[in-house]
Amino acid sequence: MKKPLAGALLSLLLMGAAAAPAVASVPQSKAEKAAQAVTVNYAGTVALSNCSGSVVRTPNSLASDPALVLSNGHCLETGFPAAGEVIKDQPSSRSFSLLNGSGSKVATLRASKVSYATMTDTDISIYQLTKTYAQIQSQYGISALTLNDTHPTQGASIKVVSGYWKRIYSCSVDGFVYRLKEGDWTWKDSIRYTSSCDTIGGTSGSPVIDTATGRVVAVNNTGNEDGQRCTENNPCEVDQNGNVTVRQGINYAEETYIIVPCIGAGSKIDLTRPGCTLPRP
Repeated sequence: MKKPLAGALLSLLLMGAAAAPAVASVPQSKAEKAAQAVTVNYAGTVALSNCSGSVVRTPNSLASDPALVLSNGHCLETGFPAAGEVIKDQPSSRSFSLLNGSGSKVATLRASKVSYATMTDTDISIYQLTKTYAQIQSQYGISALTLNDTHPTQGASIKVVSGYWKRIYSCSVDGFVYRLKEGDWTWKDSIRYTSSCDTIGGTSGSPVIDTATGRVVAVNNTGNEDGQRCTENNPCEVDQNGNVTVRQGINYAEETYIIVPCIGAGSKIDLTRPGCTLPRP
C-alpha cells in the first residue's frame, strides 16, 4: 500500500513534489486539445492525516445530500481492515483539508461516520461528512467530483491527483488485473497504470480522473516497490489461470464504478440495492 512517509525522507520528497506542476499542463496540439476535454486540478480533493482523498458524488446525488469523501480502506484512522472485514456506519469525527483548484486549503471538513470501508475485493473507505454538497459549494465554492458509473477503458488518459502531496501524475490505463494480491489482501479487476504514474507514499486514496470526462474512475492504492512477490508493498498480478506476474515500479488503483449502485437517497450506503456488488459485513 502507498503509506505516508516520515522524517527526513518525507521532507525531501515534499520538496521534490513541490516542483511538480500545480495543474494539468496545457495541450500543445489540436490532437492533444481534442483528447484533453477537461482541465484537471485539485478542486474537490482533500488531504487526510496520512493519505489523499476527494469529495465525491454519484451522477444522481442531490445537492441536499450529505457529502461523501472517498479514500482507501488502508487509510482508515483505525488501521488496516483485516482480509474479509467490512466496516459500515462506524462513528468518526475525522477531519479533512479541502483544497481548491490551485491546491490551497480552503476549509476543514469533518466526518460524522465511516459509511463503508473494506480491503476485501477492493480498497476503499467512504466517509459521510457533517455538511451537504450544497453547503460545501455555497461556503467554499467547491463542487464534488463525480464518480463514473461505467467500467474504465484501457488506454484512457488519466490523472492521479494527490491532495496530501499537492501533486498530479499523468499516465494512461495500461490494463486490468484479474486479481491483485498483496500480503493478506486480494483485489479484483484493478487498474494498472503506465509507468509515468510513479506514485509514492501519501498518494493512497487519490482520485484517478479520466481526462476526457473529468469523472473519477478509480482510487489510487498501491504499487510494487521492491520487486518482491505478493508481499506487503509489493503486490503481484494473478491471472485467471493462477499465473503470477511481478512488475517492479508499477502502480495500481481500484475501480470505483462499482460504488455507484450502492449509494442511495441521502448518501446512504445500501448494500442491498440492485447492482451493488460491494462485499457485505
